[in-house]
Amino acid sequence: MGPGWASATDAYVMEGPAYARIMVTERIDYTGVGLDEASLAPTPYLQARGWVADAEARARDVGDLPEPTAMAVATVDADLVPDVRVVLMRFFDERGPGFVSSTTATKAAQIAAHDGIAAVMTWVPLFRAIRFRGHAEPVAAGELAAYWESRPWGARISAWASAQSQPVASRAALESAYATYAARWPERGIRGEVPVPDDWAGWRIRCDSVEFWAGRVDRLHDRLRFVRAGVGTLDDAGAWRVERLQP
Repeated sequence: MGPGWASATDAYVMEGPAYARIMVTERIDYTGVGLDEASLAPTPYLQARGWVADAEARARDVGDLPEPTAMAVATVDADLVPDVRVVLMRFFDERGPGFVSSTTATKAAQIAAHDGIAAVMTWVPLFRAIRFRGHAEPVAAGELAAYWESRPWGARISAWASAQSQPVASRAALESAYATYAARWPERGIRGEVPVPDDWAGWRIRCDSVEFWAGRVDRLHDRLRFVRAGVGTLDDAGAWRVERLQP
């Protein structure tokens, strides 16, 4: 086809002198079970905990949902421009979802300057998503250390070898650093054999709102949002009010 012609999956529109591509993929109708007020858990923590458990079960039993605890975390840079990346949720209780990183990471500097933060967990096979918005607060050293010991030996070595988000000359340089630390602390299966790095860090989202999105047919989705109405944790019903949002 010549320039500007639409294929089975592409369409084009004219914008001034140039063509802009609009992706038209095969449409999938969202056949999720939805979410109504009657079935909503009384607190955002209980609702989120249930959905995370459903995603973990789907990953285990069906296998079409890898990394069910993955979440995209958004911060803002010095110019208040959003910056987003995918992390794994490593903590989750009534205080909020949490993740680990390094103090050398870009997100660490951004959080230090502006603690506003948002995250979303998306499970396409279930037609579900959860949006968390609030402020980042540090995870306590004891919790970080306990999680550190649960990591595989190789992942702990990698944390030492990588100054996260900083430039590196080559892949070979990164692998050389890994080899250096692996030789320093060989795997012996002993607790504490690899010490916690000084730059090891983690943050928890202290939520001001938690939205639950459930895909429905004809794009008439359900969106129920818990909004903070008082002091309390994610598991304090009195601290939240619920509102339905249009899709």
